[in-house]
Amino acid sequence: MISVPLVTDCNVQALFNNYFMIKTLALLSLNLGIALGFNQQAPLRVTAAPPANTQADRGTSTTNNYEETTSALGFDDQLWGKSGDKLAMLESIDHSLRYLDTPAATRAYQGYAVQGIDRNRVRRSLVRFRQLLSTSRSANELQTAVRKEFTFYQSIGKDNKGTVQFTGYYEPIYQASRKQTAEFKYPLYKLPTDFSSWKDPQPERLLLEGADGLQSSKSVLAGNEIFWMRDRFEAILVQIQGSAELNLADGTKTTIGYAGGTNFAYTSIGKELAKDGKVTPSQLTLPGIIRYFRDNPQELNVYIPRWKRFVFMKETFNGKPMGSINVPVTPDRSIATDKSMMPPGALALVYTELPYTADGRSIQQKLVSRYVLDQDTGSAITGPGRVDYFMGKGKIAGDRAGVTGGPGHLYYLLLKG
Repeated sequence: MISVPLVTDCNVQALFNNYFMIKTLALLSLNLGIALGFNQQAPLRVTAAPPANTQADRGTSTTNNYEETTSALGFDDQLWGKSGDKLAMLESIDHSLRYLDTPAATRAYQGYAVQGIDRNRVRRSLVRFRQLLSTSRSANELQTAVRKEFTFYQSIGKDNKGTVQFTGYYEPIYQASRKQTAEFKYPLYKLPTDFSSWKDPQPERLLLEGADGLQSSKSVLAGNEIFWMRDRFEAILVQIQGSAELNLADGTKTTIGYAGGTNFAYTSIGKELAKDGKVTPSQLTLPGIIRYFRDNPQELNVYIPRWKRFVFMKETFNGKPMGSINVPVTPDRSIATDKSMMPPGALALVYTELPYTADGRSIQQKLVSRYVLDQDTGSAITGPGRVDYFMGKGKIAGDRAGVTGGPGHLYYLLLKG
């Protein structure tokens, strides 16, 4: 999200090849393409709308052999029932509508490369979908209406066949202190006042904080500490996720979000561990990586500096995690994509397996067709074949995000005509 900042830094996945990421606030111009009338390599293509009344066909896909059941598209039964989140979806739509009325959205949608796709159409589509969602009495009724009125634009994916890799991110909750103590000694930093004047090449993480993360007093970071963590890897995860809620040593709570970062490319710490044979494929989950570093704390000094990018935070005073379009991200209703290709704030549909907990402990994968809003981005979320899915806040969200990492499909929904 960019809060995580989310800004934005949020990316936890079953395969840590794409876990370590930083979300950025840059809203790049869209470069959407449609297979009808444009070249076949365009990021999006028009696809057939799903037929109505689809319950019988759900659940036919598997992670190992992911074949799309088109009749399930748009059948979002999670909007209804005792645990339904229709109100959350409506609120998320309102966030996108607010964004689309801003000068930032006008700039983002200027010069669209694809005829017929513009900010006004995206906005009208959201307004109409909101009306349909408010008046529909069931998943079948909503799906039938959407099929009738909307055009489905499918991402070509990473293979030009529509395969999209999904990962998950969340907002963690950690213990911290406003003051350095023997217990809380790993700092988080605000954006230096002179950061805009830092010249290339900018300093790497190793130069800024040292191999052990405690040498900032000898660098340009001195005096920019805003909070102190007692666990070094948790301090790194704050930078990765881009936001966090902090339970402070004085008994108060606050939140922090993404403030900026150095201009190095994304490096996956998990991938580095795997490359060196330190972890097995079954250990490439967030819990597995955490266990490895807790069992081998000296390895933090080796692998953390390989992530050369450095992320700065700011106190957000119990605010909600924010996406790259500067609106709050909504649990299970917001996604992050490559904003050089995908439309900011637009209505989208994800079709993939996602983890859910029934009792707060056991996690089961469920095939879902879920309406979402594209409200975030990330430096590791590049190309038409990547989606990062916001799970929410806290331990359960983190557990879910830590085992999210599979194939699926991504669609954008725009009113016909």
